[in-house]
Amino acid sequence: MRFTGDYAAKIDAKGRVFFPAPFRRQLEQCGEQRMILRPDLFQPCLVLYTEALWNNMLDTMRSHMNPWNGTHQDLMRRFVAEAEVVELDSNGRFLMTKRKLQYAGIRQEVRFMAVYDHIEVWDKERCDAHLSEQGDLGAALQEIMSEGNGNN
Repeated sequence: MRFTGDYAAKIDAKGRVFFPAPFRRQLEQCGEQRMILRPDLFQPCLVLYTEALWNNMLDTMRSHMNPWNGTHQDLMRRFVAEAEVVELDSNGRFLMTKRKLQYAGIRQEVRFMAVYDHIEVWDKERCDAHLSEQGDLGAALQEIMSEGNGNN
């Protein structure tokens, strides 16, 4: 599944947020009913994975780890322990725990950003600041895409 788009929403007083309708439709079309939410490893945001993608990621991680290695066990434990299952209510909302909201610095306005096969959930102001720091998208893509094909 590939997601596309960038949508804004607001957190209510109970920590619930509406999941964007275009993303909901994509989930329904693919028969996905639940998602997995966990803190991102590299950015101050949360990440939503479809359950199928999450299971594939865990299988890949497991194939690279030795269950008899304590360090590997700790890594897997930490990665999985920070994840939680997300189910949408009848209104298309889901609850984010205070701990998750604090991690991502989410106050009230949220930005859902599609990133290929998963969705990032950012505090709107933090996301805007992060994106403005990234510089010229066209120049960065030109540099990356022309590497190794003789078009430098």
